Amino acid sequence: MMDKSFLSWPFLEPRHGALAESLHDWAASNLAGVDHSDTDAACRALVAMLGQGGWLAHSAPGANGLDVRTLCIIRETLAYHDGLADFAFAMQGLGAGAISLFGNAQQRKWLEKTRSGKAIAAFALTEPQSGSDVANIALSATRDGNSYVLNGEKTWISNGGIADFYCLFARTGEAPGARGLSAFIVTPDQPGFEVVARLHSIAPHPLAHIRLTDCRLPASAMIGAAGSGFKLAMSVLDVFRSTVGAAALGMARRALDAAIDRVQTRQISGAPLAELQMVQGHIADMALAVDAAALLVYRAAWAKDSGAPRITREAAMAKLYATDHAQDVIDRALQLHGGAGVQAGNICERLYREIRALRIYEGASDVQRIVIARQTLGGS
Repeated sequence: MMDKSFLSWPFLEPRHGALAESLHDWAASNLAGVDHSDTDAACRALVAMLGQGGWLAHSAPGANGLDVRTLCIIRETLAYHDGLADFAFAMQGLGAGAISLFGNAQQRKWLEKTRSGKAIAAFALTEPQSGSDVANIALSATRDGNSYVLNGEKTWISNGGIADFYCLFARTGEAPGARGLSAFIVTPDQPGFEVVARLHSIAPHPLAHIRLTDCRLPASAMIGAAGSGFKLAMSVLDVFRSTVGAAALGMARRALDAAIDRVQTRQISGAPLAELQMVQGHIADMALAVDAAALLVYRAAWAKDSGAPRITREAAMAKLYATDHAQDVIDRALQLHGGAGVQAGNICERLYREIRALRIYEGASDVQRIVIARQTLGGS
């Protein structure tokens, strides 16, 4: 059973605890039977279910802004139960994040659809030659009267191929580097938009490589001001990077629970594994990593909700520690399961595949180390 003692920590309010309890019950009743054999169909079904359940209302709220602690609670709880459900929720928030934070009234109509589960969102930032190096984006958007003409490619785009719209970042050229980027809303029915390839990963997710060839968008498709794309992207990631740590935390909690059940019921030489000091050491290290990750995740979320304009350092610490240590917790849990741990369908085998990508997307672990070092040394 998922440890919920953290819900009484001072970083959280009673409403967060009530939300966690309600979502935990809903997930236990609704997610166990989701068929994952067709990833695209499963994601569509999960988005619809999360919308009907009212959970997507938290992914891109209206005038009250985004409550990062709520996002973290939801992602941690969903990831504990089903990694693909967490993915489906997260991408609705990330894909619509720029609209939620900076969109105009017309653009915000998309939020009605993403919150209800009636439209699937995508966040198109990564390119073949620029992943974490956002300032190196090459996809161009050239002004032509009241339109922009887009040319270039994006890759590893989550929800690519099934999204109803993409928040896409392109180079509009107001200045060199990061200062010359802008954000646009692109729908896949636009002439010149093409899904070049569907990509397959260690944990099945809907991913795609997309290409835009003379794709003409009205100027009204731009989110925010021209040249503000880097600021928009970083603001969205500043919010959602902490939630990646929360998802990793949920997976680590599930692995720890599975390990505890295993060592208490599996016997060796006539006694439970839990009586072996070496096994107790593993359980202690796993529990320590889980609580430390939770402290960093909810410290970052609390700081943002308390009015901090940026939480770059706190979010980077939360994501780095939570994802790296969740990998270790899951590996230990799998080891404690022995041969059963690597059997297809075992919870540890599933978590082992699901956790790996979290150490890469939304800023790889070593990039987070660079961010933390620069922030700590007083740099940019």
